[in-house]
Amino acid sequence: MKIILIVAITLAVLGGSAFSQIASEREAAPRRSTASTPRAETPFFCDRTALTSEQRKRQKELAQTLGSAILGIEELANGYEFEFPYNPANYQALTEFTTMERACCPFFDISIRLERENGKMWWTLTGREGVKQFVRAEFAPWVKR
Repeated sequence: MKIILIVAITLAVLGGSAFSQIASEREAAPRRSTASTPRAETPFFCDRTALTSEQRKRQKELAQTLGSAILGIEELANGYEFEFPYNPANYQALTEFTTMERACCPFFDISIRLERENGKMWWTLTGREGVKQFVRAEFAPWVKR
């Protein structure tokens, strides 16, 4: 019985030592970068062929609807953030509009942010150098409010 106990303790100690060594090796190993692989940048212009004529018409309607609902604008270092009152109709219009903008202007970083406690809704357009100027020109009716 003593022999079995001694063997069991020995195995536990050796197993713990091996586990400790494996854990140390994993910590010392170089970590893979979580950054995404660099992508080729698209040309810096709005691709109107990405949308059908019906979609372009709808995009224009949504731009007018959303433009009249803007509460405020925040100028950012690399773009703009537009403030809207949250309601289901504005949210639906903004998500539909965002899908179209992403299709024709893939160089934008776009986000929709909803504040807690029934707060406001924010639509952010940012991106590489030149995007801010592009937004200022393309969304002039919104920016000049």
